[in-house]
Amino acid sequence: MTAIAHEIPGGACWSISVPADRLITLTALGAATNVSMQLFAADRLDRLNVPDTMKAQMSACIKPPMVLMSDRGTGLASVVASTLGWHDCLGGLGSDAHLVGGTSYASHRNDWKRSARTLMLLEFAKYGLGESDLHASVNWFSKVAISDPDAGLSLTPGHCSAGDAVTLRTEQPVLVMLSTCPHPLSPDGATDGVAVAISEAEPVSADDPSRTWRAESGRALDVTEMVVLR
Repeated sequence: MTAIAHEIPGGACWSISVPADRLITLTALGAATNVSMQLFAADRLDRLNVPDTMKAQMSACIKPPMVLMSDRGTGLASVVASTLGWHDCLGGLGSDAHLVGGTSYASHRNDWKRSARTLMLLEFAKYGLGESDLHASVNWFSKVAISDPDAGLSLTPGHCSAGDAVTLRTEQPVLVMLSTCPHPLSPDGATDGVAVAISEAEPVSADDPSRTWRAESGRALDVTEMVVLR
């Protein structure tokens, strides 16, 4: 049963506190969907550590069955399903310098374009968080690739289609921040929305793929069980 269903339009930001043992499914509403995520433990002191997540699990992208690891080495959430084999974790949050074309609230009202970084900071303020709490993000539905001899990165066109989906399982209570603003490497600044569905997860077995995929993944989940009271 889906407990929560919500649609975030393109160019917006939304946040929600989610208990442990829930499934968060993101479904792209268009080919230009990019969902930048900032992720915190419930105490807001521990947060997603993308470099450790990549290094410990030997991957330059996010994909099933990886565990999203925190600064303290716990598992915040596991990627349990995805129609795409690559979600970007290198591009970061788009800033105002990445916006394509100038807009303003006075001229464009609700179509006023703002960057993921700007909207994230506004969302952070609701929880007593600030600029120092920003961290490397996951950009769901986006893929980057080396595009020149100097190892520059570019956004891979055609990677996402409407209906593509990714599902996370929360391993502890978390605060989830989602922005649907354009990827910082988007050449045209196009963006589509995302549908969010949150439901209860099934009990996790000892041979769960996220636990057995790599020793480091299993250890992160073991640490979570030791230090997080469910």
